[in-house]
Amino acid sequence: MNFFKNLQTKTLILLCFAYLLYACTPNAFKETNRSYKKKAKKYSKIIAKSDLKDTVGLLAPEKWVGTTNFNLRKPNIVIIHHTAQNSCDQTLKTFTTPKTNVSAHYVICKDGTVHHMLNDYLRAWHAGIGKWGNITDVNSSSIGIELDNNGFEPFSENQIVSLEKLLVHLKKTYNIPQANFIGHADIAPTRKNDPNVNFNWKNLAEKGFGIWYGDTSNIEVPRDFKPYLALKMIGYDTKDSTAAILTFKRKFLRKENQIDLFMDDLKVLYKVWIEALEQ
Repeated sequence: MNFFKNLQTKTLILLCFAYLLYACTPNAFKETNRSYKKKAKKYSKIIAKSDLKDTVGLLAPEKWVGTTNFNLRKPNIVIIHHTAQNSCDQTLKTFTTPKTNVSAHYVICKDGTVHHMLNDYLRAWHAGIGKWGNITDVNSSSIGIELDNNGFEPFSENQIVSLEKLLVHLKKTYNIPQANFIGHADIAPTRKNDPNVNFNWKNLAEKGFGIWYGDTSNIEVPRDFKPYLALKMIGYDTKDSTAAILTFKRKFLRKENQIDLFMDDLKVLYKVWIEALEQ
């Protein structure tokens, strides 16, 4: 009896110690949160500044005349990524470490938890050197969403449910066109492949996020159809045509490492091109 009593006492002590240790552990992101607030305050002062001075020799008035007609610049594109890391915690650490120079507006964990890391009106560093249509500074016009995924595994159901809810909010709030929900690989086909081949773009498009091609059984591809021009008009950078084809087939056909465009592929490309033109 004394043995079990002593064991229970020791167990209780250990549990109490563990609780106290947890309760006393500081917020892991306390310092980075402070840094975020400091930067936001700095930028707000810059925006509010009304004593701009002439620096190029032009005739400048003595008083600032502020217009009443303005608002915040709003995002017009949503870029979906996979993190290519092994956990949400690892990604949060990466996005709160200054030397990495990478970030995103949202990180969605496998259990569906959504971390909002940056105000939607601010510019995150998630797109890198990328291009979509005529847009070459994608970071300045986009929202970046990172899905916790190592780049090879399927995406969890909870994760996709949270993603869809978030996309509904973003589309409604910023009036983002359906065709402007795209992946990281779409804007950087020579460098990126995310979200990986397991991502279900068809399901997302059916809910209003991104474009899809539908039934192609009765599609006849015109003889003068130019696939590389179609890829370019959809938005792809075709300087490296092979990379553009690989990215297109990964997304719309869920096929990896196929560089040839067969007739079935051309039908899909033709239909996607038509869908893009109609947006």
